[in-house]
Amino acid sequence: MASTTPLDDAAEIAKFDALSHRFWDPAGEFRPLHLLNPVRVEFVAARAPLTGVRALDVGCGGGLLAEALARAGATVVAADLAPGMIEVARLHAAGAGLSIDYRLASARQLAASEPAGFDVVTCMEMLEHVPEPAALFDSFASLLKSGGSLFVSTLNRNFRAFVVAIVGAEYLTRFLPAGTHEYERFIKPSELAAFARAAGLELQDLAGLEFDPLTAQARLTRDPRVNYLAHFRKP
Repeated sequence: MASTTPLDDAAEIAKFDALSHRFWDPAGEFRPLHLLNPVRVEFVAARAPLTGVRALDVGCGGGLLAEALARAGATVVAADLAPGMIEVARLHAAGAGLSIDYRLASARQLAASEPAGFDVVTCMEMLEHVPEPAALFDSFASLLKSGGSLFVSTLNRNFRAFVVAIVGAEYLTRFLPAGTHEYERFIKPSELAAFARAAGLELQDLAGLEFDPLTAQARLTRDPRVNYLAHFRKP
């Protein structure tokens, strides 16, 4: 069984593990991910071929993005450190008739066992929940084949992001459970790009990810001030 390391936050893992049985409830705590997922897939598919490639989803939760990547034609490995999430993901994929290799493992463990094993690596809505996000980029770089693509999404750190993602989403609209995020862990795009450069990855594109809780609609924008997506490439 996988164990946590100083790069992982056991409390965060336990928090999401306790909610794993509700992951596939589109009206539950994970509703925002269900609404954001098509836009995340759109961003990835527009920048990297998915048919016939080997893809890894790090921090896969209950398998929302992993299933979308599999349906797009990728051979998918998906990993998480929450045992309940992996079990839910396996059961849901089996019910959907999808073949996805789910693993209870960290990015570091996978990088050690499968260096240069993937054409595409994704890590969505996870970096703001780990204590040392910069350290993950070495693992991402190790996991990618030459020319491979890394896609990440996270939250910017500024006053607007605090108001929208925490005050608004968690306390005013209750769209997210209170305590979902810690503002200090939000990451500026410049910081994210620096993490990637240090690991030998090159920034290719950046896009804002805007969500309107009143209409429950998500879309890509040119404004990364709150949620944003980034595409990196390994030379």
